[in-house]
Amino acid sequence: MSTLKRISARFKLGSTLTLLALVVVWSLPTLGLLITSLRRRSDAEVSPWWDAIFDPLGTVWSTDAYQTALESGMLDALVNTFAVTIPATILPLMVAANAAYAFTFLNFKGKEVVFSLMVGLMVVPLQAALIPVLRGMVWLQKAVDIQLTGTYASAWIVHSAFAMPLAIYIIRNYMLTIPTSLIEAARIDGASYYKIFWSLVLPLSMPAIASFAIFQFLWVWNDYLIAFIFVGQGSPVLTYELLKLLGQYGQGWQDVAAGAFISLVVPLLVFLGLQRFFVRGLTSGSVK
Repeated sequence: MSTLKRISARFKLGSTLTLLALVVVWSLPTLGLLITSLRRRSDAEVSPWWDAIFDPLGTVWSTDAYQTALESGMLDALVNTFAVTIPATILPLMVAANAAYAFTFLNFKGKEVVFSLMVGLMVVPLQAALIPVLRGMVWLQKAVDIQLTGTYASAWIVHSAFAMPLAIYIIRNYMLTIPTSLIEAARIDGASYYKIFWSLVLPLSMPAIASFAIFQFLWVWNDYLIAFIFVGQGSPVLTYELLKLLGQYGQGWQDVAAGAFISLVVPLLVFLGLQRFFVRGLTSGSVK
């Protein structure tokens, strides 16, 4: 028994040290970003950021980079990024939750075939479909005489369309863990499918919905390609402003560090606020 206890103690110690090492490795880039953003440009250009760790008292700390980043239009870009990200996160969730409910609890002809085709769309890379999507957007705005390109709505549509397959897949897998006896009992009590969805299935599926919301929010928040092509420079997002801070010859990376640290605060708060749903929502659908 004592031997087993020693082995168990060593295993726990090894696991703890491994996790600690992973935390340190994953934290180093963020730490370097923070230290770089708080150093003077003249110091950052001649010495690496870790020199400030070994000699913190001898380092001249400055917030000039943050002032430059904020004065360059980061606040306006922050508002534009919220305007793109929030609807592009909510819209696919609204549609995907209804679709996942239908794929899970409703019976209709060709359900499995349609679901398989939908899941297969996840392998289509965004870059490969970008030109056809853009041409389709131009054709659509000519057909309905509504300006789409260069607006937030075009980014919402594209982000939502590419997020839909993964959203349906994650939420459906989670809904499969809901006992069918609950649905049958609700039907016996006279509840409609619509009422069952809103009153029973949707609240129970919140962990999966929150998990995908984190994925989608982070993806859209950090996106540059879709925002640049479909929204344009008229309403620049944070990623575009970071590129501008870099400068034509890459001389502004000191300011980029400050801008990048500003831009990661919101995703960090979103993740911390929803993290209790994150693992539960991803793992619950793997075992029924």
